[in-house]
Amino acid sequence: MTEIQDLIWQLGIPSTYRGSRYLREAITLALEDEDRLLSVTKELYPMVADKFETDKTCVERNLRTVVCNCWARGNRPLLNQLAGYDLLDRPTTGEFISILSSYLIRSHAQTFGAPSPLSPVFSSKD
Repeated sequence: MTEIQDLIWQLGIPSTYRGSRYLREAITLALEDEDRLLSVTKELYPMVADKFETDKTCVERNLRTVVCNCWARGNRPLLNQLAGYDLLDRPTTGEFISILSSYLIRSHAQTFGAPSPLSPVFSSKD
C-alpha cells in the first residue's frame, strides 16, 4: 500500500468509495505539479477522468462525497493535524487535495531532506 493510500485510509476513507481512487490519483497529479491545484476543475478533474475513463463531473461528485464523508464521519483530528490548524468548516475538494499533498511534501522533506514529489514514495501504483 502506498503512502498516499495509507493516508487516505487513516482519514477514514475506505477504498469502497470510488472517490478514494480518484483522490489518490488527484494527489499524485498535484504532487507532480502543484500548479494543477490552481485549476482543479479545468485541469485536475479532467486528467483524473481521462485515467479512469469517466467524465469530470463524475470525478468532482465522487471527490466531493469523499470529502463530505471524511468531514462527517472520518478522522477529523488527523485532518486538522495534516492542515496544521483547526478547520472550522469542511474544506472544498481542492483545499482537501492541497492539504494532503502539502502534508506529503512536508513529511518527505523532513524524512529525506528535500521534497521530491516524483519519487517512488509518492507513486500511486501498488
